[in-house]
Amino acid sequence: MSFIQTILFAIIQGITELFPISSVAHGVLTPYVFQWHLDDQFLKDHFLPYVVMLHLGTALALIIFFRKDWIDMIQSLVKKNNPATKKLLARVVVATIPAALIGVILEKTLRHLFSNVALCAFFLIINGFLLFLGEKASRKGTKNIEELSFGQALLIGLFQSLALIPGFSRSGASMTAGFWVGLKHEAAARFSMLLATPIIIGAGIVEVPKLLKTGMNGLFQISLLGGIFSGLFAYLSVWFLMKWFKKHEFQAMRPFAIYCWVVGILVLVSYSI
Repeated sequence: MSFIQTILFAIIQGITELFPISSVAHGVLTPYVFQWHLDDQFLKDHFLPYVVMLHLGTALALIIFFRKDWIDMIQSLVKKNNPATKKLLARVVVATIPAALIGVILEKTLRHLFSNVALCAFFLIINGFLLFLGEKASRKGTKNIEELSFGQALLIGLFQSLALIPGFSRSGASMTAGFWVGLKHEAAARFSMLLATPIIIGAGIVEVPKLLKTGMNGLFQISLLGGIFSGLFAYLSVWFLMKWFKKHEFQAMRPFAIYCWVVGILVLVSYSI
């Protein structure tokens, strides 16, 4: 990846990681759309660690944006007061377990999907339907995060695991599940953003050391630069989304569903020509 390619890729990743339109899908489709002829070895062995490094920039942006929540949750481990914060932390932990386990078990099986453009576009279209159906359920939401049962938190975590398949959005799947179990728009978005941080950091612990062992000249350094740009645009994205879901109690997901349908169909048509 060149310097310019990395910057553009990082900007797209930073935006799409938090928008419910699948950052992984855009990671696969961006080289295809811009006709980047990337090295086969890079795509097979190093693309996933490279993308995870960019995701770490996103995780840092989320930690900064939700720093009060994370400080309160960490302090709740040693303080006996503030039971609401302890409930929040417990639900974040429970909802993180499914994606962590499935990711470890199926990582090698799913890795080959990260270079399949047609399959990625197809799942992006399915993601649009998931968002559309989730929107229908969101009108009934009345709960805050602390009111979730552990079973409901686990269900949201299971839906988050869909993001292991390129084309499905992590934030979109977890927010949709949040709507289905009765969370309000803003609460579903906030819980989804909080869940992203441990998952991304966990993936970083597994994948980033692989970049240091690649032997590809400058790959770690350029991916680190990409992570910085990704983090900057991720911060702007989460700021926008939290305002968006606060102001648009209805039809908040519809624009993203339409986007997924349009992009997925256009890519499939162009790929088949």
